[in-house]
Amino acid sequence: MSKTTTAKKKLSAAERDEILETLKDRFGKNKNRHKGIDWADVQSRLEEKADKLWSLRIMEETGGEPDVVGFDKKTGEYIFFDCAAETPKGRRSVCYDREALESRKQHKPADSAMEMAASMGIELLDEEQYRALQKLGNFDSKTSSWLKTPEAIRELGGAIFGDYRFGQVFIYHNGADSYYGARGFRGTLRV
Repeated sequence: MSKTTTAKKKLSAAERDEILETLKDRFGKNKNRHKGIDWADVQSRLEEKADKLWSLRIMEETGGEPDVVGFDKKTGEYIFFDCAAETPKGRRSVCYDREALESRKQHKPADSAMEMAASMGIELLDEEQYRALQKLGNFDSKTSSWLKTPEAIRELGGAIFGDYRFGQVFIYHNGADSYYGARGFRGTLRV
């Protein structure tokens, strides 16, 4: 993601209308992801939260295909996940976090998953969220996605990622400094 993209966090009216239309269309085509949620309520909330619309647009631009997957009754927030079939193309070939990036002596990737997510105003899915996503369809059957890693694992130099193979969701570990062309990350955003 370019620095100019992250510097500009306001959308023009045309950009706002475009992302709202994209989200509305996806929402209508994937009703199984958000049973009992009405688009008019989601749109009303999105229009109140312009900064969140910016984040959703960046999720879309990087290939995430964000969609509503839940509603938190306690906070009144709608929960969005990246719902692209494979890990978003614009977020691949990244290591886990800044510490991992800096620890590489050579062949450093351009960015890290945690830093990219922060610059987009989103968070990485954790293991529980990733498993919930997989109940909505089959995701990452050819790719894998970094997941928010428990601190105890990260302190030992590792990080976790997930994928879907052989009809199963798998959660694995790797060195946090590793990166692959088929591994990116999926984000979540609460609006």
